Amino acid sequence: MRIVLTDPILTRFTDELTRGGADGHDWEFLADRPDSEVMRRLPAADVLVASRLTAPVAATAGRLRLVHVTGAGYDRIAMDALPPGTAVCNTFHHGPSIAEHVVMTTLMLSRRVPRADRLMREGTWESVAVDPGVSLGTTLAGRTVGVVGLGEIGRQVVRATTALGMRARAVRRDPRASLPSDLRMDRVDSEDGLDDLLAGSDVVVLTVPLSAATTGLIGAAQLARMRPHALLINVARGPLIEEDALFDALSGRRIGGAGLDVWWSHPKDGGGARGYTRPFHTLDNVVMTPHHSGHTQETFANRAHEIADNIGRLSKGEPLTNVVRGGR
Repeated sequence: MRIVLTDPILTRFTDELTRGGADGHDWEFLADRPDSEVMRRLPAADVLVASRLTAPVAATAGRLRLVHVTGAGYDRIAMDALPPGTAVCNTFHHGPSIAEHVVMTTLMLSRRVPRADRLMREGTWESVAVDPGVSLGTTLAGRTVGVVGLGEIGRQVVRATTALGMRARAVRRDPRASLPSDLRMDRVDSEDGLDDLLAGSDVVVLTVPLSAATTGLIGAAQLARMRPHALLINVARGPLIEEDALFDALSGRRIGGAGLDVWWSHPKDGGGARGYTRPFHTLDNVVMTPHHSGHTQETFANRAHEIADNIGRLSKGEPLTNVVRGGR
């Protein structure tokens, strides 16, 4: 089969994708090429491996049998523009890495690391040992984490946080759906329980996909329900939160802090280097990272192996895994 790959990160894992060149397929690595060149090559391709696919490019996919997304989110894939018989699959493996990031960010905010780091760099030693007005940090044990969504990321966040002594609760679309036996949950509610989760959690972690239903999920009214010391960690998509409402809540100290790994725009989509319009970078109660919480060697090596396995299934006529849209 002819396979086109446009994802720049997975080009680092060509051996895993091609089985060291022994898979017998014809690969074209076009990560650094403009859309115009991809559009010239795609009509002859059987498989596209990509994190992004615009409608004009998708419209050139004449015989394409499979689009394999290189992550879990497929909101940047113009599926409506694909031929009717083209299957779409995704892949995961980022849960453990993102869960570690959630714990790291939560600890940084709980221990006021962003402020302490900035002051130390400026030459100021601020601690309770020299200033009785400085507030003490908090541990995670005994506190409650509220997870919005219980997919791979949400489940790994529960495992990581409860291992540190936190209590876990969650909301999900179907609260009665089965869960792995090792998850230690205090309660799981339907999406209607979001307000109660916000009011009862010390740390709120957003892990749900972006959709029309979840855009603006957290606005001023929802932030007002959170505890004054509570932390909001977003490792899903930026538009889940209303930007102005979040900045106002953080700058007004109406919530304790936020760990933001995802933003309202992205440089690849012409959104500039920052991804936000309000001055979050001026706040000491925010940890800011460039959507890299899942960017570990393990995440992408495992994704490459799974994508290669699925391409092998396609070539043998076997059922595909992680299908988000069926094909012929």
